[in-house]
Amino acid sequence: MNISGNTVFIPGATSGIGLALALALQSRGNTVIIGGRRTELLEKIAAENPGIDTVQIDTTDAASIGAAAKQVLARHPGLNVLITMAGIMRVEDWRRPESFLASAEDVVTTNVLGPIRLIAAFVEHLQAQPDSTIVTVSSGLAFAPLKATPSYNASKAAIHMLSESIRLQLAGTSVKVVELEPPSVRTALLPGQETSEFAMPLEEFVAEAVALLESRPDAKEIQVERVKFLRYGEARGDYDQVVATLNAADPHGK
Repeated sequence: MNISGNTVFIPGATSGIGLALALALQSRGNTVIIGGRRTELLEKIAAENPGIDTVQIDTTDAASIGAAAKQVLARHPGLNVLITMAGIMRVEDWRRPESFLASAEDVVTTNVLGPIRLIAAFVEHLQAQPDSTIVTVSSGLAFAPLKATPSYNASKAAIHMLSESIRLQLAGTSVKVVELEPPSVRTALLPGQETSEFAMPLEEFVAEAVALLESRPDAKEIQVERVKFLRYGEARGDYDQVVATLNAADPHGK
């Protein structure tokens, strides 16, 4: 995707990677709309960042996605980039069904059904634009599992294969599909992650990701250097070592 001159909608951008990426893209000359559930937080972000537009959306609710899409397209008919950022991560114990079943259902609804519904709401519009992009967000954990978060790992693996598949179907249209693959980043995705020495500083991640988007406009996957250890373990032939190292190093993997 081109790094400037776009109109970008990022649901799930009221904190963490989503908000940092929204501000970075705005600074590069893009019109940015962020979405989230809490209207008071959206209003605060808009007040603190002139030019950012906001829309209330709950990506676990199909009706909310449909209503938000109508609002966004009515106000921004030139929208040409959708970044499906919203996601949750939960620690689960799969030895006890009461520990994981409700969590797993929430994770799949947010991380898999949410992006599917978002893409469904915007894909026809995006195909009508001369140059457009869908950015999906998977994870290094799509390629090597953190044992504490089975449903999250599986949801991100699903997003990786979804991205690969819809890219094939949209070939020949104006829509590119780009998969953003973060490593562990210092956000509030899990308790303690914001201060974890294992996690990559948020500002460093976003700066490197945006630089990659700029330098590789035709990239299919955006991989900062720190995620390649996880992404290519199987290809290198050291997958078992990658999994062991990941789960020994990350406090949530113990």
